[in-house]
Amino acid sequence: MRNELTKPGRKFAYQQSALITVITLIFTLVIYFIWGFESAKSAALGGIIGIIPNLFFAYKAFRFAGARASKMVVESFFSGVKQKMALMALLLGLTIKFVVISPLPFFSMFCLVMALPIITPFIIKQQR
Repeated sequence: MRNELTKPGRKFAYQQSALITVITLIFTLVIYFIWGFESAKSAALGGIIGIIPNLFFAYKAFRFAGARASKMVVESFFSGVKQKMALMALLLGLTIKFVVISPLPFFSMFCLVMALPIITPFIIKQQR
């Protein structure tokens, strides 16, 4: 169920995810030129593990809006948060178990991607 009221929130969430993706790519390239391919691969994986669940949450959280759908808004939001955390834990577990990574670039990029949503609202001007 698409609602016109969800468009600004969804647009902002996707802009935020796009900015985080660009920042991740830039930092990954810098890491590649300084420390090499293995570190860059680890950093890219750390970024991807943070970005994919955020995109999923943006889709899930902004499905409903309005006074009539208030219960569905809350349920969708909390469902999105729970599924985002589960997806993130699954991706982290699978990556740590099956991929050889360099821990410092991997966790540094992951932490950066987790912290960027705090900063990006100041970078992206939300249009009204």
